[in-house]
Amino acid sequence: MRADRLVSLVLLLRQRGRLTADTLAHELEVSTRTVLRDIEALSAAGVPVYAERGRYGGFVLSPGFRTELTGLNHDEALALLAAGSGRGEQVFGLGSALASAMRKVVDALPESHRATASDAAQRFLVDPEADLLSRRLVAEEVPDTTMIEVRRAVLAGHKLRIRYEATGQAPQWRTVDPIGLVTVRDKGYLLATRAGADRTYRLSRVLAAEELPEAAERPNRVDLDRIWRERSAQFLSGGDHITVLLRVNPARREELLDTAVAVRAEEPEADGWLRLEVTFQDSRHAEWALWQLSTDAEALAPQSLRTSLRARAAAIATRYGDSA
Repeated sequence: MRADRLVSLVLLLRQRGRLTADTLAHELEVSTRTVLRDIEALSAAGVPVYAERGRYGGFVLSPGFRTELTGLNHDEALALLAAGSGRGEQVFGLGSALASAMRKVVDALPESHRATASDAAQRFLVDPEADLLSRRLVAEEVPDTTMIEVRRAVLAGHKLRIRYEATGQAPQWRTVDPIGLVTVRDKGYLLATRAGADRTYRLSRVLAAEELPEAAERPNRVDLDRIWRERSAQFLSGGDHITVLLRVNPARREELLDTAVAVRAEEPEADGWLRLEVTFQDSRHAEWALWQLSTDAEALAPQSLRTSLRARAAAIATRYGDSA
């Protein structure tokens, strides 16, 4: 335990330069007295750490000193940083261990890659707390060639050209300014702006992508967690969204939720079916989604949706009546 803390202390000094005992204590989640004892232990072990006095003083390492973490390439470090970009304090109580591991990862990178990898941590967000989205158990497939172009544009800060297939629309090419990537319950999203307006694109609907050489118009530092929460809340509160109370055969549950914007409630019924409260993009989309499920789903409310589904079924029955 102490050995890991000593390594973390050294890495903090390497990456951030001069730090006070109070700052180190806060970062390592220990007392100031413990930090002072650890500094003494490092000095006794031959680590060139020393104190600088004065108003802006603190502890520093001699220039050129570094620790080694071998066998880790840039992409591997990037993957670990992405994995650690969610809420680390909620990972089975291992928040401090995760922070220590992230410092080691960054320190292991060559100097030329260190800034890029550190920036990646703020551009990737893995599984934030978001009860707003549907729960699908199978990860969506995104072609590697597409994902590589999207990821490169996000990390490099370049504009991105994507061929996107929105729900109920023909695929179209569009040029966006990428901000970051978010994955929620095995679904991936690209947060971006287009002509200055906020846009969120589902990665499974990106049919092709091309990184452009032009610099993207975006801030240098972002709080991706905050942006995701704001966009999710805005998406659900605005527009023509419709919330539907329905019953569905459990065998068709995932198929239904794949077309939904959000699911707010779910409970089993006596006959084995599930009762759900689901939000769809609009009334037309809700009607289309339920129609695909035929008799394996039933809309209970609103009445307007039941009426439109009944009218559609009646029109089909008339078309294929005995008159032919």
